[in-house]
Amino acid sequence: MISCAIMSSAEPFLLVDQVRYAYPGASRPALDGAGFAAAAGTIHGVLGPNGAGKTTLVSMLCGLILPDSGAIRIRGRGLTASGRQTRRMIGLVPQEIAVYEDLSPRENLELFGRLYGMAGARLRRRVDECLERAGLAMRSADRVHTFSGGMKRRVNLACGLVHRPELLILDEPTVGIDAQSREMILGWLAELPASGTTLIYTTHYMEEAQRLCDRITVLDRGRVICDGAPDELLAAGGHSSLGELFFSLTGRGLKD
Repeated sequence: MISCAIMSSAEPFLLVDQVRYAYPGASRPALDGAGFAAAAGTIHGVLGPNGAGKTTLVSMLCGLILPDSGAIRIRGRGLTASGRQTRRMIGLVPQEIAVYEDLSPRENLELFGRLYGMAGARLRRRVDECLERAGLAMRSADRVHTFSGGMKRRVNLACGLVHRPELLILDEPTVGIDAQSREMILGWLAELPASGTTLIYTTHYMEEAQRLCDRITVLDRGRVICDGAPDELLAAGGHSSLGELFFSLTGRGLKD
């Protein structure tokens, strides 16, 4: 495994510690001793071909499934042991659009905000901020089902951010959208670490990972095969781009 060990000795904001998980009846584990660390206020990319274990990892980080072995810790506390308090620190932007399309963007944001305990003037201000940043203020009362794919993606992102999560998990947030919406989303994400948000970013778009990520972890068949800062990994391997590095590690053959 290629590795650039630049983390300090202090425990990082997020630690994925040798997690293993096997689905019943599967011929091999979806995650097989995978581990990495993410520092606070950084963007950490998780890359891998189909079947690498990325979706299983996202489910674990959200507390939807428990590892068969290993552990996940946020600020030194086990994710499963700390319960609701830690989960309120987490925002999720899933690959599938996960908003109510019969509601407006404002109604969706208000609903998700309330689910995280927000109310009153604080909630209204935050909803207005998210609508403005997502470029949706002028369409805030329209039903989401009337929107383009890019607009729906922007609502999806805003719902994951409305409660100001400390940890934002993004599962391919720009898949299948127009160039303008992609640029807006990437610009918004790049701003978040300055406010202290830590991002876990899964994508198949290597240029996005190279542009955004402070550190990347590459998974293949449930194992970590590469981990480090993109510039250092490229220099160590003599590669000109993250895409070139990715293919050198995982191959160009089909994975599914």
